[in-house]
Amino acid sequence: MIIPVILSGGAGTRLWPLSRELYPKQLLPLVGEQTMLQQTAARLEGMLDIAGPMVVCNEEHRFLVAEQLRQVPGGCGPIILEPCGRNTAPAVAVAALQARADGSDPVLLVLPADHLIRQVESFRQAVTLGSALAEQGKLVTFGIVPDKPETGYGYIRADRACPLSVVNRPSQNAETTDHGPRTTDATAFAVAAFIEKPDQPTAEKYLASGDYFWNSGMFMFRASRYLEELEKFAPAMFTACRKAHGSRRADLDFLRLDAEAFAACPSDSIDYAVMEKTTAAVVIPLDAGWNDIGSWSALWDVGDKSPSGNVLRGDVLAEDVRDCYIHAENRLVAAIGVENLVVVETKDALLVAERSRVQDVKKVVDTLKKKERGEATLHRQVHRPWGNYESLNTGERFQVKRITVKPGASSSLQIHHHRSEHWVVVKGTARVTIGEQQQLISENESIFIPIGVSHRIENPGKLLLELIEVQTGSYLGEDDIVRIEDHYGRN
Repeated sequence: MIIPVILSGGAGTRLWPLSRELYPKQLLPLVGEQTMLQQTAARLEGMLDIAGPMVVCNEEHRFLVAEQLRQVPGGCGPIILEPCGRNTAPAVAVAALQARADGSDPVLLVLPADHLIRQVESFRQAVTLGSALAEQGKLVTFGIVPDKPETGYGYIRADRACPLSVVNRPSQNAETTDHGPRTTDATAFAVAAFIEKPDQPTAEKYLASGDYFWNSGMFMFRASRYLEELEKFAPAMFTACRKAHGSRRADLDFLRLDAEAFAACPSDSIDYAVMEKTTAAVVIPLDAGWNDIGSWSALWDVGDKSPSGNVLRGDVLAEDVRDCYIHAENRLVAAIGVENLVVVETKDALLVAERSRVQDVKKVVDTLKKKERGEATLHRQVHRPWGNYESLNTGERFQVKRITVKPGASSSLQIHHHRSEHWVVVKGTARVTIGEQQQLISENESIFIPIGVSHRIENPGKLLLELIEVQTGSYLGEDDIVRIEDHYGRN
């Protein structure tokens, strides 16, 4: 049995302003209608001997992850919540410990949540080969066959003198003959070295040699083998992860790790902690239309281009424009006489950059964080397990929000110490609790919630509930919430 482990802990800062810390790129539909997380889960559908994916994600993203995976056929395994980010090696360690919790020892297929793979069948064939090698005790990584001298990726050097020939188990869609499914000899190689991002001349040499592959960040191994190698090469990490997992607790659909133990865990990647040190590492070349969607230029690379080389999304007018990526989310964006630009418009931010400089978007995010600007972490529309809210206007001592509550959902029972609220229902019917009283509020009706009084809003209907909230008071921050009771286990 293969258990996919989807790593969904990244922040995707190089795709700001679409990707934000609390709504990162893996949760966005950047290429196609499904989100990147959903595409990652969907490409596993129909594969033989494969379980529903286990997901390791940031605690702040848990409800978004659960909701998106519910929309993908095939089901989902446990969703493990990281109390804090500790890179990929600890994330995979707690997944491996969870996979072994019932005494079994499955093969793990470790996948980042935010990668694009165009040729799914080629990916599946590589996974079939990887599974066979993992069952032999190998630690498998997938090396992307490079098509250009890329300086933005790490590389894997294959030892061509050490090929590993394995007879592929047939995939579900394998070609058949009169004697049954066709099997073919496929070759992997021992890993000679993992190499940091090169400069341009070095990358050109790597491409010409044919011995180097891009490091994809995808892996396969038995759960026990990974844990054995981790304990050997990073014993402090292994001990911390075992302690954090050993004190785990179930919370709705999630598994919460012990926060103190996990915070004490060293932070490191799988590459540094294990793969660069083990003698069991092998690489499978993969040519499957892979892209890590790590920047706006990557989205331009994979996008559907006009005859002028433009990728245009949303309400965009382009006159004499060439080789640009322009994304309009809320309003008309018009461009005239420009080349090689990235223009991204959202409700609260506008990015304009040369395509050759998009790696520097992270610097903008760092500056926003230093200035404690909310645009680094949140969109104007903020998602909650019960629905979402959007800030429409803010001034001194007031804020106006549009709130949407899903059918059957409700907010927490809560109080505020510094603000009062006035709710006006514009669509649907709300069941409102204020103190000990409960009443129904219909369209065009309103209700007032004084400072310090417990309150809750529910949607008892089958359609979305929409209302306008006007807050007034001395402090309007989201941390002025004291939850008395919550259906979603939030503090």
